[in-house]
Amino acid sequence: MALVVGGLISLPLIVLLALGFRSDPRSIESPLLGLPAPSFELEDLEGRTVRLDELRGRPVVLNFWATWCQPCIVEHPVLIRTAERWAGRAHFFGVIYHDERSKIERFLRERGEWGPTLVDPGSDVAIRYGVYGAPETFILDGSGIVRHKVAGAMRPSELERLLAEVS
Repeated sequence: MALVVGGLISLPLIVLLALGFRSDPRSIESPLLGLPAPSFELEDLEGRTVRLDELRGRPVVLNFWATWCQPCIVEHPVLIRTAERWAGRAHFFGVIYHDERSKIERFLRERGEWGPTLVDPGSDVAIRYGVYGAPETFILDGSGIVRHKVAGAMRPSELERLLAEVS
């Protein structure tokens, strides 16, 4: 009898768990797509203020990343090469996600920079963008509308394609 009751309890839980494996939770579409990007005013590592509202006219790449994030490390050279190719045609900004300033500065000294890195005290901007992990990248068109969100490390061809779509 105990086996039957245990089976009746366990079977629905196993089915529910198995159904959860059918989809990637990182692939949840952002509710920001097609809407104006949440504005922000953040300082970069040198103390200069960046205001999103002042970046109109060119696409903007906002990449939320951290030094402890392995996919961010993999993605870093992709961002460097793409930022170089798109220099003068798109803005690239990294936003520190749950990391320490000293670690970010050391990481950038050792691996190079692809754009200003912005400090997000209290993760307020990350929260407004709905970021729940690193890396997450938002691509805005020249009028400030969120056109794409990518969770996870991007391949060079993917980033190039998404930028071309919003240019």
